[in-house]
Amino acid sequence: MADNPFSRRELLRSAALAGLLLPSAGALSACASPGGGDSGGPKPAATGPKTAANPLGIPEDRPFEVVVFDGGFGDAYARDVHEPLFVSRHPKVQIKHSATKEIAKTLQPRFAGGDPPEFVNNSGDNAMDFGALAQDGQLQDLGELLDAPSWDDPGVKVRDTILASAVELGTYDGKYCVLNYANTVWGIWYSKKLFADNGWQVPRTWDEFTTLCEKIKKSGRCAPFTYAGKHPFYIYETILTLSAKIGGADVLKNIDNLADGAWKAEPVAKAAGAFADIGAKYLLQGTEGLDHIQTQTAHNKYEVAMLPCGSWLENEQKDTTPADFGYAMFPLPSFTGSDALPYGTLHSRPGEEFFVAARSANPRAGMEYMRAMLSKEGAGKFTELVSTLTVVKGAAEGRALKPGLQSAAAALKEAGANVTYFRFRQWYKELHDEVAAATGQLMAGRLKVGEWADRIQKKSDEIRNDSSVKKFTR
Repeated sequence: MADNPFSRRELLRSAALAGLLLPSAGALSACASPGGGDSGGPKPAATGPKTAANPLGIPEDRPFEVVVFDGGFGDAYARDVHEPLFVSRHPKVQIKHSATKEIAKTLQPRFAGGDPPEFVNNSGDNAMDFGALAQDGQLQDLGELLDAPSWDDPGVKVRDTILASAVELGTYDGKYCVLNYANTVWGIWYSKKLFADNGWQVPRTWDEFTTLCEKIKKSGRCAPFTYAGKHPFYIYETILTLSAKIGGADVLKNIDNLADGAWKAEPVAKAAGAFADIGAKYLLQGTEGLDHIQTQTAHNKYEVAMLPCGSWLENEQKDTTPADFGYAMFPLPSFTGSDALPYGTLHSRPGEEFFVAARSANPRAGMEYMRAMLSKEGAGKFTELVSTLTVVKGAAEGRALKPGLQSAAAALKEAGANVTYFRFRQWYKELHDEVAAATGQLMAGRLKVGEWADRIQKKSDEIRNDSSVKKFTR
């Protein structure tokens, strides 16, 4: 990646998102290095001799730092699986470990000051802007990692042990620089016990879904539906997945590519209208003011029947889920018989992003740490511990899977090639923020569908026409 410092615009944009107070323009040059002066660029990265046991040539006597997002997966997988695995082959390398729920707020000052940690799990609502990081050369090129021998078999390259989609989705401006590690499956989650006790059937059509919602509402046993009102990504994800089912995969490609009128397309309007109707009739009371943990806990208490989420849910709620709850998920119902994509279509894509900081003191150690993560042992134990699939081929084979993950894995297998995804969330954080805010208002009844689409399309157009923003396409 290019060795240029943060541009003034991107530094301000990313810091503003993190809620930070930055120095004045005249003081920016004093922040170019940890020592406060203009060092003329980062110091050369530490290296060691390349050997069969150390194919990436990491220095065996230099420490490095791992910072993990403390969210749905926690950080035990790093402390108890990946870090010990790394140390088993590099016992003299010391690892400094920390976890935080606020990645950008915690790390943005360090990136601005030229002292970033080597390895970052950039996830959560307070994640740093990947588009800005890529544009400003902060992401280590991982091409050498892909071509390195795998941890398990020196005769097989790392790139041949992972899903091709992981490489595609981790590539920015032609360079692979983000490891999307968890192969997440999204859907509507429910309790098998609750459904069985009440004789409720999993819906396959939208009419069946709304009929079920009405039946649950009239039963008085619980609310039909909820989502994390404070984090509207959970419901805009669902709206966009239904949009793709109705109109085909190009609906999401057009959105990602900032195409003119993409947010006003008929399939998007139909999907938004359908969920706005759910919001008006069937939500758990107070949904708008609840976060993901509160809505998920209400689900565990049988106060609500269904919620949209990704396959990290089961692990995130492991401490509050009743033993006989029976987590399971179903794909979005078919909207009509003329949907472009069939029943069973899922939003699934490699996610939970990790990167190595290009300007850190020891980036090669960060890449070697990724190589350990991409071993079958590292990925398999991760799957068992956090109940989530990974991008490592065959890593879940022979592993004990919890009920919810079994359900997600079965749904993904049934979907086959009928899998959709979108990328603007990582490419253009400002657009993500606008979509989330507008969708929250849509679900609360404060925006009509047309107003919702106009607002988001305006932001998309602004980004498309802003020459200072790096554009990505798919």
